[in-house]
Amino acid sequence: MSELSQTINAAFADLLQSTALAHIATLGPDGAPQSSPVWFDWDGEFLLFSQTKDRQKYKNVRRDARIALSIVDPQNPYRYLEIRGRVARIDDDPDKAFINKMSAKYTGEPNYAFDKPGAQRVVIVVQPEHITHM
Repeated sequence: MSELSQTINAAFADLLQSTALAHIATLGPDGAPQSSPVWFDWDGEFLLFSQTKDRQKYKNVRRDARIALSIVDPQNPYRYLEIRGRVARIDDDPDKAFINKMSAKYTGEPNYAFDKPGAQRVVIVVQPEHITHM
């Protein structure tokens, strides 16, 4: 585990384990930022979130691996964590194990039921490179 990851864990373990949403920003094809909230997980080194292959965010990170995200404390909107980094890899999730895990975490339902028929799920794995917080 990197020193950066240990710093994140020590200072913000509660946010990284919470059901707060991570607002993920990527760069679109014209260079404009694109941001949206997502469910996320933290494995102690990487931040992970799910996407389908037909979504713009997936296309953006395939083209440009740079990414930024912020997590705001639901109990204190002045406390937040910002992570800037790169997509380290994109893992296929054909059995939807990861999105089902996120569904259980965020909704209490063990099966994610909102995909369109035939949706191809992936897990975006983000390597933090820089953090800021307040």
